[in-house]
Amino acid sequence: MQKFTHKIIALSLLVLPGAAGAQGLANSPTGGDFGGLLVDILTLTNNILIPFILGIGFLVFVWGMFKFFILGGANDEEKDKGKSLMVYATLGFVLIIVFWGVVNLIASSTGLDRNTDGIDFNNNALQNVEISRGGGFVEPFSGPR
Repeated sequence: MQKFTHKIIALSLLVLPGAAGAQGLANSPTGGDFGGLLVDILTLTNNILIPFILGIGFLVFVWGMFKFFILGGANDEEKDKGKSLMVYATLGFVLIIVFWGVVNLIASSTGLDRNTDGIDFNNNALQNVEISRGGGFVEPFSGPR
């Protein structure tokens, strides 16, 4: 029992300084360095990885069309291969777009869709502004009239 107590005390002495240091992240609107890392990962995913994977899926779909229509003219086996490539590419499109939506849903619900200065990328400043066609006065939109 005494060894167990010593282990608990040693573990708490190791963990408590880290937990106290994490308090600064809780009070920071941007999450500090860790929040910046998550924003960088989100930006990489949204701007590079997902479009790249969608591009590869499009090429696979086009290759499947090529195999189905051109290479598979009279060859039923090539037509089946081309058809399966097109089906798999379509399923890949759907799964990637669902993944993209889930990533952006999590990012917007946790506040990661903001940059490191705390500026909301999705906030449209002109959301409640009505512009008259006469080119004159701009007034705030106050709801249905």
